[in-house]
Amino acid sequence: MAKNKLHASSGVQKQTSLIPAYIPIVLWVLFTFVLIGWIVAASLSTTRDIFLGKTLEFPTGLHFENYSKAWYSQNVSVFFKNSLLYSIISVALLVLVCAPASYALSRFRFATNKLIQNGFVAAMGVPVVMIILPLFSSVSRFNILNNDTSIRALMIFLYVGINVPYTTIFLLSFFSNLSRSFEEAASIDGCGPVRTFWTIMLPLAQPGIITVSIFNFINIWNEYFMSLIFANSNATRPVAVGLYSMINSMKYTGDWAGMFSSVIIVFLPTFLLYLFLSEKIIAGVTGGGIKG
Repeated sequence: MAKNKLHASSGVQKQTSLIPAYIPIVLWVLFTFVLIGWIVAASLSTTRDIFLGKTLEFPTGLHFENYSKAWYSQNVSVFFKNSLLYSIISVALLVLVCAPASYALSRFRFATNKLIQNGFVAAMGVPVVMIILPLFSSVSRFNILNNDTSIRALMIFLYVGINVPYTTIFLLSFFSNLSRSFEEAASIDGCGPVRTFWTIMLPLAQPGIITVSIFNFINIWNEYFMSLIFANSNATRPVAVGLYSMINSMKYTGDWAGMFSSVIIVFLPTFLLYLFLSEKIIAGVTGGGIKG
């Protein structure tokens, strides 16, 4: 009995000692909750009520029409579809390109293996701003920026190219920690390396692939600088640049309620990803550090 009381007392002391660490987290969660809540309220209010400080009172009721007006009248639907197109296709191509490369680098030993890995790590440290001007100069020579279809293809190509180093290194660490016993068993059954990868190793790496795909999706969805340079028309702009153009237009339209509705629409996909796939993200990040 005394032993149980001692354990209970030590448990309470341990939890009490963690309170100072919890305080900043709780404050940050409250701040984020209040901020997002105010934006949601503003998106359902009117511009007049926002400037009168009556955002949370809704004196004229809830204005859900702000969302339909933002979607159709302010080109949010176009920006949203562009970002969705860029993100989904780029993420799929990154998995198709980087997963086999990561598996080969983690399993096969050849002369330039370490050199290639070090090259990917070095490429991760190169800021986009350092390569944007040479890229723009090269693209301008081919007159690609005069056609919307070509611009979309170019954006996907650039997103894939820039995210290849990070995706490859992330999956490389994951494949390195998968047990080789699966490949040995497949080899005994007569599976070659290619078939073993697609039928056995790739499904085993699903947590890592899902995690890196979510990170890439969010990075591409929120990317701003490169799309500002290359996506030079309303028909090809993603949500980040589209919102910036909307903010600039506020000085002429003054539709702040519509702008907050647009912010919620743009924010929703990444929020839903974190909300429903947070467990898979954690499993993918922690799973890469466990030896199989």
